[in-house]
Amino acid sequence: MSILDLKDFLDEKVETYNNPKFIESDPIQIPHTFSKKEDIEIAGFLTATIAWGNRKSIINNAKKLMALLDNAPHDFVINHNEADLKKLEPFVHRTFNGIDCITFISALQNIYLNHNGLEHLFYKLNQNNLQIAISKFKTVFFEVEHLQRTQKHISDPLKKSAAKRINMYLRWMIRKDNAGVDFGIWDSLSPSELSCPLDVHSGNVARKLGLLSRKQNDAKALNELDVNLRILDKNDPVKYDFALFGLGVFEKF
Repeated sequence: MSILDLKDFLDEKVETYNNPKFIESDPIQIPHTFSKKEDIEIAGFLTATIAWGNRKSIINNAKKLMALLDNAPHDFVINHNEADLKKLEPFVHRTFNGIDCITFISALQNIYLNHNGLEHLFYKLNQNNLQIAISKFKTVFFEVEHLQRTQKHISDPLKKSAAKRINMYLRWMIRKDNAGVDFGIWDSLSPSELSCPLDVHSGNVARKLGLLSRKQNDAKALNELDVNLRILDKNDPVKYDFALFGLGVFEKF
């Protein structure tokens, strides 16, 4: 398949999957229940953090977590007290437990009170390379007191991780989407800098289409995929996440 044929094929698949129907079965539905910017970005961040495993389980547990935050995540993050945090102790999604959850709420409070919020922090840390910014973000995030084990819940691209969940979150926040799936509420960062949320589905499809040769889904593979997706669309490379994911999950390509 020529580059032009591949682009036409994938653009068609983007049209198929990048539409509001996608929201119904995807974790992005959780932040879509909010209208305030800070609620959207906090709900999105926490949902993306637990977005591994069965999608139905992710969505159900994210709904439970929002209920524990009184369905007002920004207000909870800023104004919680010790009794409020106690409510979070029973929460669990796979290896993300109540202690991790409480740490994340404390870390988010630190970011909103001392770093002007998530968007401003990523903007400040970004030097034309969002993967380096993610690594720096992890350092700032864990300025608060925490257990070492909790650090595993934010990936570090500089330690060879493809950082799928946080790249997905950045896609949600930054990508300008006329179809209304991604939010595009972070105007200070450019969609052209985004990286594809690389997982087993998108990775396998990318290999079959010749967009990826590396066997592991790691930071090097992500860089290779980034380069090739930017050839197809330098301004909006991660729109192809919809095509790769849709082909892998819904079409068993």
